[in-house]
Amino acid sequence: MTGTKKMDRLRLVLLLGAFSALGPLTIDMYLPSFPEITADFGTQASLVQLSLTACLIGLGLGQIIMGPLSDVHGRRKPVILSLVLYLVASFVCAISPNIYFFIAARFVQGFAASAGIVISRAVVRDVYSGTELTKFFSMLMLVNNLFPMIAPMAGSGVISFTTWVGVFIVLGIVGLLLVILATTGLKETLPVEKRVSGNFGELATGIRALIKDRHFIGCALAQGIMIGGVFAYVSGTPFVYQNIYGASPQLFALLFASNGISLIIGSQVVGRFSRVFSERNFVILGLFLSCAASLTALLVILLQGPLFALVIPLFFFVASIGMTATASFVLAMGSQSERAGSAAALLGLLPFVIGSITSPLVGVAGEYSAVPMGVIIVCTSVLALVAFFGLAGKATATAAKEQAVA
Repeated sequence: MTGTKKMDRLRLVLLLGAFSALGPLTIDMYLPSFPEITADFGTQASLVQLSLTACLIGLGLGQIIMGPLSDVHGRRKPVILSLVLYLVASFVCAISPNIYFFIAARFVQGFAASAGIVISRAVVRDVYSGTELTKFFSMLMLVNNLFPMIAPMAGSGVISFTTWVGVFIVLGIVGLLLVILATTGLKETLPVEKRVSGNFGELATGIRALIKDRHFIGCALAQGIMIGGVFAYVSGTPFVYQNIYGASPQLFALLFASNGISLIIGSQVVGRFSRVFSERNFVILGLFLSCAASLTALLVILLQGPLFALVIPLFFFVASIGMTATASFVLAMGSQSERAGSAAALLGLLPFVIGSITSPLVGVAGEYSAVPMGVIIVCTSVLALVAFFGLAGKATATAAKEQAVA
């Protein structure tokens, strides 16, 4: 690859990474502001938490709408319009007169941010295929995985010298910058002749075809269920580490960041060795690693083992997610060049749906029990394994061979 092509690829990674980073920034950046928002609106903490739920619903619903729309109208126009909506919604959040208005604005903000996530993935499929798709997507995952770690710290930094309103002003400015970047730096990657009809019936038929595609849905469910396990881990570890093991907030932040690093390692291993091992083999390796790590973690929990004995298997559990999510995305998208937007939408929606189920279940036994978290990550690991082999099966092996030839 020439130096010019490497620079072009780096620019595209950073641009698409910035678009998809809106998701974690929108979710995580205002979390440290919860107590202040509660006091400022004179409301209950549960209603402030509902604003996060509204944002997540917007992110999930938006992907299933914006993905197919990008198959009809191309990638560039929907991204630019959604980013304009995002910056408006961010400033509306900042001037919300009450908590209910704020919740509604958060839904719109999440809906608008969804386009950056789903369309950036569709653009990747438009431009790359085969091992180049794997390598590029692993680079994109590297950028994406940094922001869930950075966003809460950035939010804390903002509210250290201003109020929670400043967080949403910053997000609005980010939206404005991305509008400028999209307008000046994003080229259309879906030619008119490759676009699908805007007829609703045809779009619905395309979605149904994806759901009936055993190869696609097997990979999509494997990825979605595994990431659902991550939602359980994220929801459970603050209580497990701090309430049960007595970890300080600083130690918790360090442990959480270390597992964020393991997520990056998992995704980068796939990109690094994509020419040596097939994506199918990486999915299988990741699934079995997840089962082994989650079972070990559950055993430590049941035996009430020390903190370090729990942290180690959880590190490998999260690393397996990075490996599986990257490789299964490539397998799922490999044969979906004509409906990349719709395919990316389903891949993006499933983790939010499954995560919305697993996250609340972590607390069913109270704040001082780690057993539900351990059981859930074991169940998601096993279910992902079953979904992949049960639905994808030989079709995945055949698709992997065709993709390798391509």
